[in-house]
Amino acid sequence: MPTLTAVKKKPAARLGRPAPELIFGDLWVFDPAPETADPKLKSRYELFIDGQFVPPKSGKYFDSINPANERKLTAIALAGPVDVDLAYAAAQRAYNTTWGKMPGRERAKYLYRVARLLQDRAREFAVAETLDGGKPIKESRDFDVPMAAAHFFYHAGWADKLDYVAPGRRVTPLGVVGQVIPWNFPLLMCAWKLAPALAMGNTVVLKPAETTSITALKLAEIFQDAGLPPGVVNFVTGAGEVGAAVMNHPTPVKVAFTGSTEVGKIIMRSLAGSDKKMTMELGGKAANIVFDDAPLDQAVEGIVNGIFFNQGHVCCAGSRLLVQEGVADAVLAKLKNRLRVLRVGDPIDKNTDVGAINSREQLEKIRELVDAGVKEGAEMFQAPCRLPTKGFYFRPTLFSGVSMSHRIAREEIFGPVLSILTFRTVDEAIEKANNTAYGLSAGVWTDKGSRILKMSTELKAGVVWANTYNKFDPTSPFGGYKESGFGREGGRQGLLDYCKLV
Repeated sequence: MPTLTAVKKKPAARLGRPAPELIFGDLWVFDPAPETADPKLKSRYELFIDGQFVPPKSGKYFDSINPANERKLTAIALAGPVDVDLAYAAAQRAYNTTWGKMPGRERAKYLYRVARLLQDRAREFAVAETLDGGKPIKESRDFDVPMAAAHFFYHAGWADKLDYVAPGRRVTPLGVVGQVIPWNFPLLMCAWKLAPALAMGNTVVLKPAETTSITALKLAEIFQDAGLPPGVVNFVTGAGEVGAAVMNHPTPVKVAFTGSTEVGKIIMRSLAGSDKKMTMELGGKAANIVFDDAPLDQAVEGIVNGIFFNQGHVCCAGSRLLVQEGVADAVLAKLKNRLRVLRVGDPIDKNTDVGAINSREQLEKIRELVDAGVKEGAEMFQAPCRLPTKGFYFRPTLFSGVSMSHRIAREEIFGPVLSILTFRTVDEAIEKANNTAYGLSAGVWTDKGSRILKMSTELKAGVVWANTYNKFDPTSPFGGYKESGFGREGGRQGLLDYCKLV
């Protein structure tokens, strides 16, 4: 990379801008470029039940905090058991009287409207998502919001073609569905869960994560603008006890959960013996595998995209990097150089590469696991960047000299932390990649198509990317093996989990 010569720029001060700084000795810092779109946040958000925003019966609210600066964004209604009962009653009524009886071509019109309205308000939603969750505005703007709209568009296209979902069989909706989603992709997880359920004719009660409820409640505004019949979608907000009430309620005939493996196991135990259908997308510890014939520069960018640009918040983040010994030193050197120029800071700034960690609790978990990695003897490298004084931030970090016995190689971190292991043969790579309780995703970097095909059949992962990473499409099913869950979301397979086959 060419060195930039530092030159004083006096006019900058006259224009009211701070004089340019130097970073790492010889590179200019980018001037701030914050996204200026108005997120149109309310001072308080109520529950969304039966097509209306209603206050919680308890009268209690909790604060939604901006992880970038620890300031309060808004107050969110705290649902109680009575509110959950009312939401399910509304969903059951809507299913019995309107949505469950509505022809698929009519349901499609509502889903198309939702998708188009979401596109119309894309910048507003992107800013709200970034303020609430801490991910860089580039991620919210260029991936989360467009992909959420794409899911509604895709499933709207299926709604009048459901006779072709299962050739030779007839499909009917299940009824009322309960859903709980995590904090890492708040808006996209809403679309991911809601669109197939609604296309198939089900009605829904959904609980967003307590730390990232804003975009779900803003999506409820879009449902109102789209004229969605009352009770078809209901949002109840709160912490774990509200999620438990949604999952354990007697009304839903199916529940869908995305979250940690530990909570997933609790839900499965609580529903054992019931006749509820379940789909679970749980934890992951994905392996990104680089062979010695891979395009290394391309692989390094894929590695950085898979773990650092999203702060490692993705359940399928490539947090384990397996590198063939012959290129391990070269890949490590390239990664260190790449980390040195990553920009960490205000997520709303369009120049930011790595934003804020979602919550203080999550930040402490990352610190605990990183400390364990150092204590267990792995060699740590951290990007030499300055972190903001307020907010929840963590330096992009990589560990080399890692073995499968290290906690950082076994446990889900959900942070910008990469563990690097080496291998010699294809069989060793497969063995190490599969040596985990999880099986959500994996990546393979190689020039040989035959090797890609072999790895895709041998790796115990629901998704295997070849010479890319973290690429999603609503037409493609996503889900895991082993303790990463069961069932699929997206594509024809995802629709089949929201219907009865006759």
